[in-house]
Amino acid sequence: MDEEISGKSYDGRLLRRLLGYLWPYRGTVLIALVCMLVHAAADVVGPLLTRYAIDRYLAPNAEMGPSLLDAYLPKEPWEGMTAVSLLFLAALVISLVSDFIQTYLMSRTGQYALFDLRHQTMEHLQRLDVAFYDRTPLGRLLTRVTTDADTLSELFSAGLVTAIGDMVLLLLVVGVMLKLSVPLTLVILLSLPPLLLVTMKFRKAVSVSNRRIRTAVARINSYLQEHVSGMAVLQLFNREQHSKAEFTEVNREHMLAYKDAIVAYGWFYPAVEFCGLGAVATLLAYGGYHVGSGELSLGVLVAFFQYAIRFFRPIQDLSEKYNILQSAISAAERIFQLLDTPAVVVGAKEAALPVGPAAIEFDRVWFAYKDEDWVLRDLSFRIEPGETIAVVGHTGAGKTTLTNLLLRFYDVQKGSIRIGGVDIRKVPLEELRRRFAIVLQDSFLFTGTLEENVRLGTDGITAERLRDAVDQVNLTDFVNGLPNGLQHAVKERGAGLSTGQKQLLSFARALAHDPSFLILDEATSSVDTETEVRIRLALERLVEGRTSLIVAHRLSTIQRASRIFVMHKGQLREVGTHQVLLAQRGIYWKLYQLQYQER
Repeated sequence: MDEEISGKSYDGRLLRRLLGYLWPYRGTVLIALVCMLVHAAADVVGPLLTRYAIDRYLAPNAEMGPSLLDAYLPKEPWEGMTAVSLLFLAALVISLVSDFIQTYLMSRTGQYALFDLRHQTMEHLQRLDVAFYDRTPLGRLLTRVTTDADTLSELFSAGLVTAIGDMVLLLLVVGVMLKLSVPLTLVILLSLPPLLLVTMKFRKAVSVSNRRIRTAVARINSYLQEHVSGMAVLQLFNREQHSKAEFTEVNREHMLAYKDAIVAYGWFYPAVEFCGLGAVATLLAYGGYHVGSGELSLGVLVAFFQYAIRFFRPIQDLSEKYNILQSAISAAERIFQLLDTPAVVVGAKEAALPVGPAAIEFDRVWFAYKDEDWVLRDLSFRIEPGETIAVVGHTGAGKTTLTNLLLRFYDVQKGSIRIGGVDIRKVPLEELRRRFAIVLQDSFLFTGTLEENVRLGTDGITAERLRDAVDQVNLTDFVNGLPNGLQHAVKERGAGLSTGQKQLLSFARALAHDPSFLILDEATSSVDTETEVRIRLALERLVEGRTSLIVAHRLSTIQRASRIFVMHKGQLREVGTHQVLLAQRGIYWKLYQLQYQER
């Protein structure tokens, strides 16, 4: 998912897909469009009233001819001017109210559409498999949901409808000007060629700058996420200055891109204003001459001055809206690229797991994270219901891969994994993972309370089961020592809690969900000796009545396992109890000797 966009300034397919998010709110959009048309019409009426007031009352023009207003307005100048002023005020009020309603409705609709898009993106992120997150930087995903989505919000709220309004206003203004005076209209239109040239150069400059800005923002997000998460390592190895220098370069790219955009905006508005003032100056000279010769009325000339302002303003706005559209298309391209990324691991609905205890079978399983760099090679074994299996081996032997495949975070390339005789690829993911509870080496706690972190939103967990789970992992004393007990506030990632406390909470979380299968993946490797002893004493209660798979580095925690699997280079090399494996004097015996020497 590269940050660099394809360079397309417009893509009808993407735009139609974007408009689909407005379809549920089409009634509101229709009302906004009507208000926009009313606003454009009211904007055009003002100069016509000015022309009428001047040519009928202030500087009467015999050539003006009859008007629809003659039948409704008094002929006396003072009363007539008062009536015209009130009509002008009414047009302003209508224009203001319709513009407010249109802006409010589209801004609200834009937020609703953005809410739907972000919700859809988050749902899709939760469906994607773990392999996707292995290869995608988190900062890029954050940019999709934040910066790119905000760009689309600007399109929804201030882009589409207002752009249509600008075009309608422009057409109305040109039409009325042609009706009033063709020569004066041509004088205004003479400014279009240089104005279009300026606008084209502006669009090109801003589109390049915006592309660089979006790329820089994504890189900043990625850099900050990675380096803030690893701040302890940075400080430990005195890498602050090096990290600061790297961030300075990333930050400078963002600053320079913004500087180019600022320069483009800086010269664009004065250039448009210069073209407009040049047209107005020409209009003044040409129109003034013809007014003096009696060929043109003063009211028409004054109305043209007002229309000139209304003519150049939409052109400026349309240039900005074009850039908003271009930015939105680029953002949509990246968001839809994410939404169109398929989940490789997809749950099926062909079969269901058997209720109650069930055997786990690995049948000639081959697996590689990349290409044919096999992590597991022709692996076969069977775990009987209620059995406690420990898995040991050197780093990279494939221990954690077993648990990843069992939970279908990845799918095997060859062979199959069955639970109760059912291939797990034919089972819905939700049902499969509901049967398991897993405790990892690095415990993850969410912001909230201790109780919320144990429940994880599962309503079926009673208060009694919650307290029992806390008690079984020997965490009751710690919880009772807190002022708010289980309602104690947990900060981000469990800040303020020790590693052992977080690990014990993970054990309580696993037990509270009462799983059929329990997986402990290096669950005691990060705790102190006292905590390890507490966990070891509770292990018998943890594994009672359920099938357990314990991936362990500390051999002291697995000596009472039903069987011990010794993994080596992706293959199952030894199987047996603790005493049997020691007697064989093989790989397990060597691991035990090395650990004993360390102690």
